Amino acid sequence: MDKIIGMGNALVDVLATLTDDALLQEMELPKGSMQLIDESKLKTINEHFSKMHTYLATGGSAGNTILGLACMGASTGFIGKTGTDSYGKFYRDNLEKHKIEDKTQIDPQLPSGVASTFISPDGERTFGTYLGAAATLKAEDLSPDLFEGYTYLYIEGYLVQDHDMILRTIELAKEAGLQVCLDLASYNIVEGDLDFFKLLIDKYVDILFANEEEAKAFTGKEGEEALDILAQMCSIAIIKAGSKGSYIRRETEEIKVDAIPVNKVVDTTGAGDYFAAGFLYGLAGGYSLEKCAKTGAILAGNVIQCIGANIPEEKWEEIRLNISEMLSE
Repeated sequence: MDKIIGMGNALVDVLATLTDDALLQEMELPKGSMQLIDESKLKTINEHFSKMHTYLATGGSAGNTILGLACMGASTGFIGKTGTDSYGKFYRDNLEKHKIEDKTQIDPQLPSGVASTFISPDGERTFGTYLGAAATLKAEDLSPDLFEGYTYLYIEGYLVQDHDMILRTIELAKEAGLQVCLDLASYNIVEGDLDFFKLLIDKYVDILFANEEEAKAFTGKEGEEALDILAQMCSIAIIKAGSKGSYIRRETEEIKVDAIPVNKVVDTTGAGDYFAAGFLYGLAGGYSLEKCAKTGAILAGNVIQCIGANIPEEKWEEIRLNISEMLSE
């Protein structure tokens, strides 16, 4: 099976379940969005969290995808940056535990990145993200050897704040013969840097993941029209449509795959990331687009029944068995 390396903000998620959305308004965090916050806002959030039950998990969009792939048994690696603090150690220990090749770097000055994650009663999640050390990965930190032996590079759109670094990463990956996969990350990120995203996708990206809001922010269109535009710019375009499933286009081939039915949505954190993990697992194994999307649907359907983007270990055996049966059909 082909090897996949991810690159993204190395974040630790601190998750709290809300009884209502009043705290989001107080914190000026639009429901369903990812907002970057400064240290003072992080301090205020932590004061609220200190009075609530919180849960710790490794996070970051690309990190979640790579973790999902590793739990499926794929060969993976991760490039990111953490601090020297306990959150950084927690993050790196998790890479080691899941046999993910650790290509992270350490910033001795800044604290590790933290995503304060608010889970609304309907399962929608809102992030107040303090990037810290995660945002200090620079173009000059990268070298060709990071990409040796890999077939796919998976990048999260949240890295878009550093154009030079993303371009350098893609340049090195392309020189090493890798296919580039990009997830658009969040509708407000896309709106804020539309021209650069257009350049990336048109010129470099082979496989593109977007949810409906991100696809609309990028194309100005919805549904089929959005998929048409995206598919003309890259080899494979995927629109993740939540409970409606997913839509995939590769040249003239178009498929729709339903989401798996679930009893209760607990937390949608990581749903898109795990869909991408399943899709790439299928792709790396040489399966059809339909089987790739079905694998993605199984992983996404399982992660939304857990708090945070970490599926409990006892669930993985059953998941791997279900996917193996579906792939062998």
